[in-house]
Amino acid sequence: MLRSVSSFLGLIALAADSSGAQAFELTSPDVAEGKTIDMRHVYDSMSCTGENISPELHWSDPPPGTKSFAVLVHDPDAPTGGAGFWHWLVVDIPADVHGLKRGAGDASGKNLPSGAHHLETDFGDKAYGGPCPPPGKPHRYVFTVYALKTEKLGDAAHGRTAAAGFTINQNALAKASITALFGR
Repeated sequence: MLRSVSSFLGLIALAADSSGAQAFELTSPDVAEGKTIDMRHVYDSMSCTGENISPELHWSDPPPGTKSFAVLVHDPDAPTGGAGFWHWLVVDIPADVHGLKRGAGDASGKNLPSGAHHLETDFGDKAYGGPCPPPGKPHRYVFTVYALKTEKLGDAAHGRTAAAGFTINQNALAKASITALFGR
């Protein structure tokens, strides 16, 4: 009996895997998994000399029930006592939008999709802030898109980065990431 139940469950798993359903995925022509981030996307201050242009991002196959998206960029290797460093936070991206153009992180917000907006980063700006680690070992930069079950995140997401991250994670249906590198 146990063997037949186990076989039946195995067949169900196989059928689910062959259903053709795609996984939520993040891609970019500008940043790639495990690759070095180009200088055009590096911060242009604090002894860094990049162009500070946010990379182009695309996502596909969000889960059913997705009502908006959020994009966050985090450096978990920053020497901040374990908190890491937040480089970009974009929220309230409409559900029918499946990407951000190169340069969408401009502080003016004019390159963001209608309704979307920047939250304050750890640089203190409401804009994209590229990599600028201290000299030494390269840092990881995690670009993550979240599919959210709410259209708007509300006041809780407009606080500091930790409050925004908490609110985003509480409303996440799925997430997809690319981890790229930069060191100097």
